[in-house]
Amino acid sequence: MLSRITQRQLEYFVASGEAGSILGASERIHVSSPSISAAITHIEQELGVQLFIRHHAQGITLTAIGQQVLKEAKIILDQVNNLYTIASESLNTVRGPLRVGCLNSLAPMLTPELVYGFGRAFPGVRITQTEGDHEELLSKLRSADIDIALTYDLVSSDDMDFQPLAQLPPHVMVGEHHPLATMKAVTMNDLETYPMVLLDMPWSREYFLGLFMQAGVTPNIAMQSGNLDVVRSMVANGAGYSIANVRPKANLSQDGKRLIRVRLAGEHRAMRIGYITAKNTHLSRVVSAFAERCRMFVSDQYIPGMTAPSFFDPHTVRSIKGVA
Repeated sequence: MLSRITQRQLEYFVASGEAGSILGASERIHVSSPSISAAITHIEQELGVQLFIRHHAQGITLTAIGQQVLKEAKIILDQVNNLYTIASESLNTVRGPLRVGCLNSLAPMLTPELVYGFGRAFPGVRITQTEGDHEELLSKLRSADIDIALTYDLVSSDDMDFQPLAQLPPHVMVGEHHPLATMKAVTMNDLETYPMVLLDMPWSREYFLGLFMQAGVTPNIAMQSGNLDVVRSMVANGAGYSIANVRPKANLSQDGKRLIRVRLAGEHRAMRIGYITAKNTHLSRVVSAFAERCRMFVSDQYIPGMTAPSFFDPHTVRSIKGVA
């Protein structure tokens, strides 16, 4: 069948079936919507069946036969991936597919050097990248939709293996005209009277609010967003302060206003950047090579796309314990 239906067309079909829309598949696999639509039409014509019911402005739904074809297509793609793994291991080379997931807030900084750089180093590797929140990444690992995920140690999970790479202690982020902008360091108590802009992502939210709970302080949450760039822009425009762990090299918001980082004094849990793989899963040579690149390129002294936390103090910052 693959002589007339290509592997890539099957990948587009599977992505559409799982996303429930052509647009969703396009955003997920970074392929244009017309290309995906053309692939689906080709498969339908080749098989002589209708795979999807098209809903105007409301996405697509798999037909009964489409659900069966989706199941078989995933099996075929897994088998093709196994062929690459066998060939790669026998030739002692790195080639074949690599599916990387990355936490939304980390992707703009980490993935250009880690993921794209890996692709340049190993031209025989075909990379698919996706972004999501922590729960979405874990779900994709469990369903084998991705091979490895770059994220924080936000929550324990018995079926996942987390390998830490670097620590990111929390700091306070303010606009250049904020009253705290000239401070060398602030405490949680100092923040209580000021409005806060909260990064409202699953598990990240609990982490930030936990810092206040530990200090016995109630934050004055004025605004919140699940998008880090939006939070940074709100802060830069004077909507309030925020607490963050990532340290982008550019101290500017998306609209060009300056941001100031202020050290957060006291003992606080540091987030750890690392990669997660599913336990009891054989890592292909490609995935193992990518994991090795992550270990080589990420440390407390150097984090791609970020300024290393120069104010890191092991006596005042402790890592999250027992979280994987």
